[in-house]
Amino acid sequence: MNRFSFHNRAERVIAVWRVALAALSLLASWLDPFDPARYARIVEKLLSAYFGYALVVFSLLWIFRKLPGWWPVAAQVLDLAAFLVFMYFTAGYNSHFFVYFTFWLVCATLRWQWRGTVWTGAVAILVFLVMSFYASRIQRDPAFDLNVFIVRGAQLIVVTALISYLGAYQERLSAEKSRLAAWPQTEVAEFRTLVRELLEHAAAVLQSPRMLMIWEEPGEPSTRVACYSNGVFDLSDERLAAFGSLVARPLEGTSFFCLDAQSPATRVVLNAPGGARQWKGTPLEPGLQSRFNVRAVMSWGLAGTTIKGRLFALDKPGMSLGDVVLGEIVAGLAVTHLDHFALQERLREAAAMEERIRLSRDLHDGLLQSLTGVALQLQVSRRLLERDPEAAKERLREIQTSIANEQRDLRAFVNRLKPVAPDGTAGWNLRLRLEEICNRIERQWGLRVKLTTQGLAEDLPAVISDDASRILQEAMVNAARHAEASLLCVNVVREDCAVRMSVADDGHGFSFRGTYDLAALQRMKAGPITLKDRVLALGGGLVICSSESGARIDITLPLSRAQS
Repeated sequence: MNRFSFHNRAERVIAVWRVALAALSLLASWLDPFDPARYARIVEKLLSAYFGYALVVFSLLWIFRKLPGWWPVAAQVLDLAAFLVFMYFTAGYNSHFFVYFTFWLVCATLRWQWRGTVWTGAVAILVFLVMSFYASRIQRDPAFDLNVFIVRGAQLIVVTALISYLGAYQERLSAEKSRLAAWPQTEVAEFRTLVRELLEHAAAVLQSPRMLMIWEEPGEPSTRVACYSNGVFDLSDERLAAFGSLVARPLEGTSFFCLDAQSPATRVVLNAPGGARQWKGTPLEPGLQSRFNVRAVMSWGLAGTTIKGRLFALDKPGMSLGDVVLGEIVAGLAVTHLDHFALQERLREAAAMEERIRLSRDLHDGLLQSLTGVALQLQVSRRLLERDPEAAKERLREIQTSIANEQRDLRAFVNRLKPVAPDGTAGWNLRLRLEEICNRIERQWGLRVKLTTQGLAEDLPAVISDDASRILQEAMVNAARHAEASLLCVNVVREDCAVRMSVADDGHGFSFRGTYDLAALQRMKAGPITLKDRVLALGGGLVICSSESGARIDITLPLSRAQS
């Protein structure tokens, strides 16, 4: 056990103050002996013994690295016994040693926090009552004063309550620090997962049953709403500025709490830059208030590089200004993590752009220049055919060798670009490619994608695999971008002569309602143009079913066209 552990430190603090208290009491007894005079000598000897005990304990605590488990309880009992003896010989319940009870309560708080204070205070009050009863009823002490008894008893109760509160407050602060220190530091690949972790941990730190975060991102045409309520998380996109400015104008740029946001002229406590102050009025926008049935609320602004909005803690019992200050730290951590995630996404996009530039440069400097050279050599060969056939044949053999070499280099270049399959072999099949696309769309668009496949374990023609993945990606991105969907269900089935695919979403559908095939969509000039062109070029079929509750796209790609 570390000699500087919490319990050792607490015992050292107690030992220091025990020595100081005993020394001052002993000095006071020398300067002015305690009443009654017949016990003054006894009290002085007892105080000397207690002072010696305090010095021994103080010394031992700096020698031994580990305290016995029974020591705190034993020390607490010994101190109580000493105080009772002092009080017995110095005027009982009216003794000057009554203040020692405060020291005893503080010792209990240091050792066992507020629970120890409560139990120790109860024992102290019981002992005080017993001593008072003994003095007034058994000894018939004429000096017994009811007023003094009441005042001393009230003092003991108030001091116990106050120190208990301080102990509980200290324990709460320690718990809050621990929860803040345990803030998740792991990197997450999905934005939805990041937001869920942020709200979940914020709810734990603030001890709030419901957390709400509403924000906007530069350049995005929607307002994002994330809600965490007793383990249930939801992330959705609303129309831009769906909830107005979120809070009343005087509350913008401040942190605040309110115990009843439904009252039209409720009291709102603000933690403004100039200090805490009060404001009366309706704190939240009516749409936000009714949508989430807000009553008790705390709120903080979110102002980062990539987001602007507010964080709300709902239905927390016993809100205070201290909770608002703690929430400001939580809000700052949330903004930092969201900005960090956005920066990582930008870095990934920049890396992808750099890779594309490198790829285009490699192709330009390698294959394209070689093809240009081949084209020039073919022109020369044409002119040599009539004038010098043998030289032309030799030139053609050189061209054939050059093309074979470039084909080999190009194949190696393409193989380097292929991802490694889970089994460690090079290349990918359609199922693996679709899983990667679905994961990427989930990360980029913050929605859920359910993918089911059948029969894709078998090899598909490369053309079909590539075109199918591109078509499904286009359909999913359209649903995420234009239909504002939160859930996509993707199904791909390989049959004997075709690959059948479907993408269903829970968005608001297309501008038309009903079910139409590719020919009807072409006549109507409706539906996604790029998707229609891709399917038409492959000789496939397309059917779109659109309604207010979402849309479904069914696509069929024939295998015979790819095989031919």
